[in-house]
Amino acid sequence: MQSTIEIENILDYIKESSPGQDEFYQATQEVLYSLKPLLDRDSRYIEHNILERIVVPERSMIFRVNWVDDAGKVQTNVGYRVQFSSTIGPYKGGLRFHPSVNLGIMKFLAFEQIFKNSLTGLPIGGAKGGSNFDPKGKSDNEIMRFCQSFMSELYKHIGKHRDIPAGDIGVGAREIGYLFGQYKKLTGEFDGVLTGKGLNWGGSKARKEATGYGSVYFAENFLKVYGKNLKGKRCAVSGSGNVAIYTIEKLYEMGAIPISCSDSRGTIYQKDGIDLQALKSIKEIHHASLEEYATVDCKCNYIPVSQYPKGGHAVWHLPCDIAFPSATQNELTLIDAKKLEENGCILINEGANMPTTAEALKYIRKETNLLFSPGKAANAGGVATSQLEMSQNASMSQWSFQEVDIKLRTIMQHIFKIAYETSVEFDCEGDLVKGANIAGFRKVADSMIEQGSV
Repeated sequence: MQSTIEIENILDYIKESSPGQDEFYQATQEVLYSLKPLLDRDSRYIEHNILERIVVPERSMIFRVNWVDDAGKVQTNVGYRVQFSSTIGPYKGGLRFHPSVNLGIMKFLAFEQIFKNSLTGLPIGGAKGGSNFDPKGKSDNEIMRFCQSFMSELYKHIGKHRDIPAGDIGVGAREIGYLFGQYKKLTGEFDGVLTGKGLNWGGSKARKEATGYGSVYFAENFLKVYGKNLKGKRCAVSGSGNVAIYTIEKLYEMGAIPISCSDSRGTIYQKDGIDLQALKSIKEIHHASLEEYATVDCKCNYIPVSQYPKGGHAVWHLPCDIAFPSATQNELTLIDAKKLEENGCILINEGANMPTTAEALKYIRKETNLLFSPGKAANAGGVATSQLEMSQNASMSQWSFQEVDIKLRTIMQHIFKIAYETSVEFDCEGDLVKGANIAGFRKVADSMIEQGSV
């Protein structure tokens, strides 16, 4: 009873102190309620006021980013960096450039990153950053000038033993290159302050593939517990960025059939399997819409957003065995979850950060037999490989693709093992939401207690 009161008090505090930050409230609510079995068993966490401490970032920076467009006009965007927890290591988390970016989304992502990073078993804390700048439709020179201006403020707050940003939505190899170049110019130092770097200057092989590959490895481990595997399974995948593309690539390698992908304009459905090379060409080389895919592959079915089911996403209304939400937050609704169950889906494996709405998650966990892999566990492959890049930078070495991939697979196996075993420990076998949250929280909370009131 005491733990419930404590959780409710903390959530009331978040509502009052962080108004309008719906995604942050959603993330904290999901984590805190899932911790109740641990809080009831071990009173130390309430005695040391861990819940109130862990929902407040150690530091949040908001800054103006002025840059000059190709017409010579000064443009202004807002930049963010939320350094949420350095309890178990330096801050680690990506940068997102997208019009939807605001403080609430940055806080939600950074909060999730604490526990995701904890689950990897690696010594890294949680952070996130970005800007409401939209790279779409901008020239390379405009993106370069924005990145240089953004880094001119951010560099004051980061460092290889302090905070190591990476890429996220809207921040790929091009943006990381521009950001790193400006950091080096401002500091005069060549160090591993960013991950996702180019292979010629400190990057790691398998980094861009890591989140997608890791997501599939996690699903493989989960299915194995129940005597199943990926071979022959029809897999619905959302998104068409790195996570989705390399989820699709690894699914093919595992003998599965990825039947879909999507972007902001529509969804591709291909019953016999997505043409991976065509998808890579359109998205990685030409940076075009999936509408282009439909023009080069007449065997596919293109579903524009205007034809999506009301309150849902077309991807999740396709007949499938496994769903891989790999685009963005809250993309899988209650309507979608019901349709997935109706169509015989057996597993929802989150490749993105919190892609399932609170209502859908409640329905999945309470009213269905669907297996569910939470994003903080299933999509941790990206940050895990970022840490591997940091290790390579520290030793001034570069591992082969195979070496990194083997390490990634081992880390994802470890994440699944600790989440699953924790679910068994707390009498909720297979509930990986509870298992992952408790395991990730416990490591950080125990470390906070050991380090005192800092």
